[in-house]
Amino acid sequence: MNLKVRLIIMNFLQFAVWGAYLTSMGSYLVNVNLAESIGWFYAMQGIVSMFMPALIGIVADRWIPAQRMLGLCHLLAGAFMAGAAYYGWSSDGAADFSVLFSLYAFSVGFYMPTLALSNSVAYSALEGAGMDTIKHFPPIRVFGTIGFICSMLFVDGMGFQTTCSQFFVSAALSLVLAVYAQTLPACPVNHSVKKKSLVEALGLRAFTLFREKKMALFFIFSMLLGVSLQITNGFANPFITSFKGIAEYADTFGANHANALISLSQMSETLCILLIPFFLRRFGIKKVMLIAMSAWVGRFAFFGLGNPGSGVWLFILSMIVYGVAFDFFNVSGSLFVDKETDPTIRSSAQGLFMIMTNGLGATIGTLSAQAVVSHFTHSAEYEGNFYTVGDWSTVWYIFAAYALVVAVLFALVFKYRHVPVTDKK
Repeated sequence: MNLKVRLIIMNFLQFAVWGAYLTSMGSYLVNVNLAESIGWFYAMQGIVSMFMPALIGIVADRWIPAQRMLGLCHLLAGAFMAGAAYYGWSSDGAADFSVLFSLYAFSVGFYMPTLALSNSVAYSALEGAGMDTIKHFPPIRVFGTIGFICSMLFVDGMGFQTTCSQFFVSAALSLVLAVYAQTLPACPVNHSVKKKSLVEALGLRAFTLFREKKMALFFIFSMLLGVSLQITNGFANPFITSFKGIAEYADTFGANHANALISLSQMSETLCILLIPFFLRRFGIKKVMLIAMSAWVGRFAFFGLGNPGSGVWLFILSMIVYGVAFDFFNVSGSLFVDKETDPTIRSSAQGLFMIMTNGLGATIGTLSAQAVVSHFTHSAEYEGNFYTVGDWSTVWYIFAAYALVVAVLFALVFKYRHVPVTDKK
């Protein structure tokens, strides 16, 4: 099978696993009266990302090939997610926070490292075939977004948005990828036996990147921007679904099919990923990151202004700019790290990027977002269902203001000289 096709399948499954629950889990938690815990569920993804990607990356760099680690992590993640799904199903809508959260925590603990591992597998395979990662990776990565969309729409279409069945879907996909990963091209490990320092022996050289001012600032701002990453994943679905509790909007398509509406965000991603090679070569990482930060301002502000009725066009605008906000930061940042670091610490460096973005940044962001949401909204029962209602507009404006401040600071502080590159035909 063609190498690109093999990597496309890997990326499709990698993100389909996540798409099954990432945007709809909040509504499930609201439905089982755990709305106040949404922040903790999404923050757990950040908490485990502070150490698991780095540790797993070290193992992949030094002992176990990245494609093998990818499969093992998915095997464990799928097993624990299946456990969470079974518990949610057997509890019949009365799930205990501690049990459900523990099973979910172990699952994401093994899933989050696979985001960096899948990148490392793809980069290694492409370079081994003599291909330019900046040119060839984005078109492959776009199928990850397609997998995410397919999974979201499947969960929506099957009526799983507010049930634990979304966890069953995720578990099944994860186990399929666990098997498939074993067929991927072998990734090299560093078997060097020369005398090393303690830092090198433990595979922690990636952390020495903080000695370089350019990389230190990049990682710090990656953390600050990472604060925004999981906010809409955790709260957009409960927010849009809450309009079902308002008679004027109760029968609108958006209020009843939040996942389908949110999937426009991922559709936007599929187009924006393809623009990354051009923007990175022509404008450089600083301008690309600034574009992403500006898009985050719009993402939040449009949510604050819109509604699923006459203001649904503002929701659609929010979905469109999300592609720029997410991809121009996440994918471009990963490629930047890959190009600026030594190949012998590639997996560790990608793990460090994950720590700063999906780790520290996302943890701070989701817990802070939960505090803001809890302050301005509250749970209310309407026709036998629970919804989170209140002053959602102020919530989104606060998030937009934060993203704007980060963008201004980044423009002033981060210095990076870029030499435009034009592709030769």
